[in-house]
Amino acid sequence: MASALDTLCGQAFGAKQYHLLGIYKQRAVLLLTVVSIPIAVLWFHTGDILLKLGQDADIAAEAGAYARWMIPALFASGPLQCHVRFLQAQNVVVPVMAAAAVTALCHLVVCWALVYAAGMGSKGAALSNGVSSWINLAVLAVYVSVSSSCNKTWTGFSTEAFREALGFFRLAVPSALMVWSVRDNFKFERF
Repeated sequence: MASALDTLCGQAFGAKQYHLLGIYKQRAVLLLTVVSIPIAVLWFHTGDILLKLGQDADIAAEAGAYARWMIPALFASGPLQCHVRFLQAQNVVVPVMAAAAVTALCHLVVCWALVYAAGMGSKGAALSNGVSSWINLAVLAVYVSVSSSCNKTWTGFSTEAFREALGFFRLAVPSALMVWSVRDNFKFERF
């Protein structure tokens, strides 16, 4: 759903309405966080759902545990994608790349520590995704807050972000469906 920012931020930046980029980003972060709540509930009950659908009990339990431990990653993913698209609309890509590189290096350490050192196994692998996503988000959020390249586009929090949520959803839902459709068609065509 964050792909709606590609259109909104791109248009605002092209029209030199720089303050709108920050408002669009805030609105997207708020709405994607709200949308993540029912998804988190679904993920929390994945094991039970799989059991009711006839999945093997051991597989359902393992998948359910993995999904529960992925919930922290879910709540970082939406805001992270909003920051990435906010910066890309301004052609600020080096910090996004640098944050991803730092995150990848941290992920190796965190994943090893949780999976092997802490003995968490697949739960540690799931949790390490969340830790890494939060690290990436934190790095980009700090960059947006302190960088002079975002002075015009990020002017701080605004109550304007709470307006026009329906307009965002009208663009976000079809954008998400398009991304899923293209991804699913690509997978299908490969095989």
